[in-house]
Amino acid sequence: MANLVLNEKKLAEAQAGWAAPNAPSPGGQVWAPPTVPGAPTAPVTDGPVSRWSGGVMTLSGTITATGVLFTLLLISATVGWFAATGPETVEGRETFEFPGLALAGVAVGFACVIALMFRPQLARVLAPVYAIAQGFAVGAISKGYETLYDGIVVQAAGATLGVFAVMLVLYRTRIIKVTARFRKVIIFATLGIMAFYLVSFVISMFGADIRFFDEPNALGIGFSIVVSVLAALNLTLDFDFIERGTKMGLAKHFEWYAAFGLLVTIVWLYLELLRLLSKLQQR
Repeated sequence: MANLVLNEKKLAEAQAGWAAPNAPSPGGQVWAPPTVPGAPTAPVTDGPVSRWSGGVMTLSGTITATGVLFTLLLISATVGWFAATGPETVEGRETFEFPGLALAGVAVGFACVIALMFRPQLARVLAPVYAIAQGFAVGAISKGYETLYDGIVVQAAGATLGVFAVMLVLYRTRIIKVTARFRKVIIFATLGIMAFYLVSFVISMFGADIRFFDEPNALGIGFSIVVSVLAALNLTLDFDFIERGTKMGLAKHFEWYAAFGLLVTIVWLYLELLRLLSKLQQR
């Protein structure tokens, strides 16, 4: 699933109402207009009390939250891996049984994404739930791919880490600049891919088969390459949100919100790379 939770609208909303207040002027004094001599003066205060007494978003806090979520994801993925029974040889071919709980994990993960699109302040609670639920599903899916293609999980995991590192370097060196137009193009392209996946899933429920993009031919491989590149470009949107959010001094819970969005993108990228590598091994 693509990461659509970290976007320009959320930054604008945060700046308007969810961000922590601006820091006081140098010296800690709150500026006030001069008073007329002899006129009564208002009592001196420290200014409005911040409703975000927990602090503001920082890069170190976001990294910590990301580390916690990835730890939960990996632990849950390990459980999901062993929950998928197999491999078993049926008619000369190795198969495995996909646990039904993994489908529930996908549903719970999707529900968390939808909920946090509207209530990002719940990220401290729902982001760990997403990591655990989605991790179980990712582990089971990975076991299935590994059953059919030996060594593919290590390849996909290594490729995901490599792509992440490359995109971070490209972003930090400003070789890739996240402009307003770039952001819109990536978001609309991602929405288009998600709509395509949804339509194909619904049609398949009625017996039709339009999953040509899963075939190990030139069209299917080309489609997977395009989607993988799009997932990688979504990482730059995540980096941009984190950088701008820390500079704007957003509320503390946005550390978990940003970490959650980054996790969504990386999970999507990993699954797309798994699919791409499986097609290449079938050639």
